[in-house]
Amino acid sequence: MDQLANMRKAIGYTQRDMAKEFGISVQAYYRKEKGYTPFTDEEKVIFRDLVKSMFPFVTIDSLFFSENAKKYKVENFPGQDQIEGDGDERGK
Repeated sequence: MDQLANMRKAIGYTQRDMAKEFGISVQAYYRKEKGYTPFTDEEKVIFRDLVKSMFPFVTIDSLFFSENAKKYKVENFPGQDQIEGDGDERGK
């Protein structure tokens, strides 16, 4: 889940900052960001809301469920060029 780490860093948050936002330990956040432990639905909303101002077109699906989620690149921001492709490859 490197895209989550990239987005977190782009908004200037550390893992400690994110853990505080979620009300969990730094170790628990680390495990979530690395994909060892799933984010809760509430945590997904919190994450999306934190990055939305810098990444206005981000969705929970694109962050956590889309194949295109791996294509987020910090150097592409700010702007709509943040996602390579339209994020909807399901119909193909």
